[in-house]
Amino acid sequence: MQRWVIHVDMDAFYAAVEQRDHRELAGKPVIVGGLGSRGVVSTASYEAREFGVHSAMPMAEARRRCPQGIFLAGSHARYSEVSARIMTVLSGFSPLIEPLALDEAFLDVSGMEQLYPDIYQLAAEIKQRIRQTVGLVASVGAAENKFLAKLASELKKPDGLVVIAPGKALGVLESMPVSRLWGVGAATNKILRELGITTIGELARFDLALLIQHCGNIAQQLHALANGRDVRLVIAERPPQSVGKELTFAADLTGTDRLKAELLALAEKVGWRLRCSGYSGRTITVKIRYRSFRTITRSCTLSQSTNFDETIYLTACMIFDKCSHTEGIRLLGITVSSLQSGDQLTLFDESDKRRALYSTVDRLKSRFGEAIITKAQLLR
Repeated sequence: MQRWVIHVDMDAFYAAVEQRDHRELAGKPVIVGGLGSRGVVSTASYEAREFGVHSAMPMAEARRRCPQGIFLAGSHARYSEVSARIMTVLSGFSPLIEPLALDEAFLDVSGMEQLYPDIYQLAAEIKQRIRQTVGLVASVGAAENKFLAKLASELKKPDGLVVIAPGKALGVLESMPVSRLWGVGAATNKILRELGITTIGELARFDLALLIQHCGNIAQQLHALANGRDVRLVIAERPPQSVGKELTFAADLTGTDRLKAELLALAEKVGWRLRCSGYSGRTITVKIRYRSFRTITRSCTLSQSTNFDETIYLTACMIFDKCSHTEGIRLLGITVSSLQSGDQLTLFDESDKRRALYSTVDRLKSRFGEAIITKAQLLR
């Protein structure tokens, strides 16, 4: 049986929801994201993209490029609600759905195409059903694997529908830049350029053994993708890989006490989210972005899992103290990974009394909101 994977990607999702819900925004440049001086763009409508605005751009730059834009903080709750309706639509086409974010998902539709004249008509039906159900536009790609399906969905945005038929991948990939491949960042791209490789076709024909010498472990993956091969399955239930939170400050912060207070606030939020989702983790990572935009991440792996705020905070402080801070800090983040489900364990000998305390605190937060109770240090 021919394998078919479909990738559904909602076009400018957050901005499109705003334009749908507020008709006066239709056809206007809508930019959704953090509205503070350090905010970044989450999504820009296609009208805004004509001015060079794109996701992850500093909001200040977006305002400079598109001063006539309509800037919105957005509503994550609303976007989640719409996303759930989209996933329900997709579930009518396949039981194997792998959401990647609120606005995109993979479907394994192998065998389902037999219910339609061809795979193109199946993909077209998905687009139409989404438009009828939620009033939004999706770009859809279909191919024999996840890499090619996602690539196909990007080729004719917005409102695209592209099928890469079996045996046709190399022709599609031939002249594309290697940066289109998953795993090719700035450092790998530089190595490939030094080897005379600028297109995916050149990479596909390059000697694999020599590629391994220069690129290491990622070489085999890149070579396979360049030849249109991707063996990853569509995974319907994917547990979270990490739980984290980061914060960009309105002004650069200095001073150990102030910065550690921010770490404590982050640790509280991460611990709460871990306990709510029933996970604990062993690896704690601190992310620091300085005034110059230099960004570092440092990690520490504990001997046992935890989801307690204090353990996360103390470990984050230990990591923070080992770093040299020679300039102001514009962003801090804490992430816990190496997750496991079930009851939390910690590096320290946590008593039943402490577990009971967290249980009480979590019930209060669930009932009255996350801000109802916090550490005394954060109220100073």
